[in-house]
Amino acid sequence: MFRVSIGLLAASLVFAQSTTRRLLKLDDMHSFHDVRDPQISPDGKWVAYTLSSIDVAADKSDSDVWMVSWDGTRQVRLTSSPENENAPRWSPDGRYLSFLSGRPGKAKGTQVWLLDRTGGEAQQLTEVKGRLSACEWSPDSKRLLLVMQDRDPNDPADDEKPNPATPPKPPKPIVIECYKFKQDIVGYLTQPPARLYLFDLTAKKAEALTAESLETASPNWSPDGQSIAFLGKEGKDADRYDTWNVYVTEARAGAAPRLVTHYDGVRASASRARPEWSPDGTRLVYQQSSGAKDNAYNMSRLAVVPVAGGDPKILAGMLDRGVSSPRFTTDGSSILFLVADDRSEYLARVPASGGEVERLVKGPGAISAVAQGMDGRLAVLAAGDAASAEVHALENGVLRPLTHHNDALLGELKLGATEEFSCKAKDGNEVHGLLVKPPDYEPGRKYPTLLRIHGGPNGQDSHAFSFERQMFAASGYVVVNVNYRGSSGRGEKYQTAISADWGNKEVLDLLAAMDYVVGIGLADANRLGVGGWSYGGILTDAVIAKDHRFKAATSGAGTAFPIALYGVDQYIIQYDEEIGPPWKVGLEPWIRISYPFLHADQISTPTLFLGGEHDFNVPLVGGEQMYEALRSLGVPTQLVIYPGQNHGIARPSYQKDRMERYLAWYAKYLKPPETPAAK
Repeated sequence: MFRVSIGLLAASLVFAQSTTRRLLKLDDMHSFHDVRDPQISPDGKWVAYTLSSIDVAADKSDSDVWMVSWDGTRQVRLTSSPENENAPRWSPDGRYLSFLSGRPGKAKGTQVWLLDRTGGEAQQLTEVKGRLSACEWSPDSKRLLLVMQDRDPNDPADDEKPNPATPPKPPKPIVIECYKFKQDIVGYLTQPPARLYLFDLTAKKAEALTAESLETASPNWSPDGQSIAFLGKEGKDADRYDTWNVYVTEARAGAAPRLVTHYDGVRASASRARPEWSPDGTRLVYQQSSGAKDNAYNMSRLAVVPVAGGDPKILAGMLDRGVSSPRFTTDGSSILFLVADDRSEYLARVPASGGEVERLVKGPGAISAVAQGMDGRLAVLAAGDAASAEVHALENGVLRPLTHHNDALLGELKLGATEEFSCKAKDGNEVHGLLVKPPDYEPGRKYPTLLRIHGGPNGQDSHAFSFERQMFAASGYVVVNVNYRGSSGRGEKYQTAISADWGNKEVLDLLAAMDYVVGIGLADANRLGVGGWSYGGILTDAVIAKDHRFKAATSGAGTAFPIALYGVDQYIIQYDEEIGPPWKVGLEPWIRISYPFLHADQISTPTLFLGGEHDFNVPLVGGEQMYEALRSLGVPTQLVIYPGQNHGIARPSYQKDRMERYLAWYAKYLKPPETPAAK
């Protein structure tokens, strides 16, 4: 049944008006709620979304479906099972709200469930046996489009029941035949690629729409329900290139998909964001990227292509910024999209025929998702330095909050101020970043300072609430975030500047930022720390191998010897395209990007290495090698392995443990008893 949650807005206002605020504590880590995936109802009266919370006792996260009225006065929690519910989608006739969940039901695994808006508990709709990942309603609300991988033949049948009298069968050998054969979380890629299925609600039957030979993703129904656009890749060497073309097919089994774009798998690629139809069904807008060689740093651009065929047209060609989430406005005259721009992300609009880009939201901040109603109204996920992401209505350039799940907690807290800064690297590059001061900052005082390096590298530190940097600030540190070369938000040339040259220009940018904060008298030069995760861990290794100013470092899920990961991690395509196989290009480029490991004897910084036991993204061996190198050299070090975890540490208790270890490691080396010289 629908349950109304009242008093959230009133409670948030009371806390917001409180004059007594406290510092952020580590125990607050799992009190925050994660709001995602806003979806506007067909009548425009409600916005559905997901809310993830941490169940500390069960040591896991739990995602539920909620909705909020357009005026923001009513909040309704729609699901409350201990299993995750995700991807809420309204049926176009407004009768149902579907979602995906692996909660117990008539069939195992992720299934489509329906909530009838007239009332009642959620009912399981599908009983499919494959790995279901997405679901979209047909315009007439009679069919569903499913994205699903067929069942792995190595998996036991769903209806197979264990016999206590019979010893369990040993697992079958894993047989690998594809070029890219592993992926973090998924594991070894032995299942057939994802296909499209049509599911009839009346017959409750799914039938395949695309063949096994065509890998599919991101489908979208045409406005008249007769066709489906999607991204796909096929052919003998399809698994050698991360290249997706736009296809269109009739919405019936047996129809032959038709290529709309014609990339060859080397020069260019379509990113994995779904193509969106114009209201009249004659055009598609999608994201086009620049090429396979620099795929890790590609900056997506807006492209419109006729459904009937023809050359794509690039829109906003003068906008040297990455774009995402494009869609036509309801009248077809313009295209809405998100822009990643120098520490912020905003919503913009451009005429569908081409023209000037109009920014729809002013000021610093981060909009991470956008939903458009049938009447053109807009709901977005918006966050700021002191506000975590919540659903907002966007009206005439003004954001009006609809949800307030984190307001009460944030209203209790005294947070550190976030400021932008710019400086020059030694080679003349202009470096942009953010710094966070301790909440009780005293002008003129020098503080222990942490350089925290984002991963990617194709991403950016932005004006969005970060528990990590606020936790460090509450612990008395100045926190420095740098959008080094390779980061997004500064244009295509800036992003691709580090291609095949890892750990070089980025280090110049990072060190320039530390020179800056020391030079302005904010950072204590004798108490500097550094750290990061993933590419942030890779750069941490590079920084401490090239500079001795840091007294403590934490390197998570990184590597300093990339050639040792060739064929071991999930980046085989990037290695081949960007660096080149060592037998083809020689060892020189591989040796150049392996500087930290090959020059580990230059490292004097005490370093904490961390990683997930089952990380297929940047396998644990990267941290293990550096740990052994420093241990053999007598440099203080420690290796922390999180059992059963992938690249992203998902278990809440491990997330908290990691933060505790960061704080303890930095405190050990950066917080000796203060002396007058530290003031």
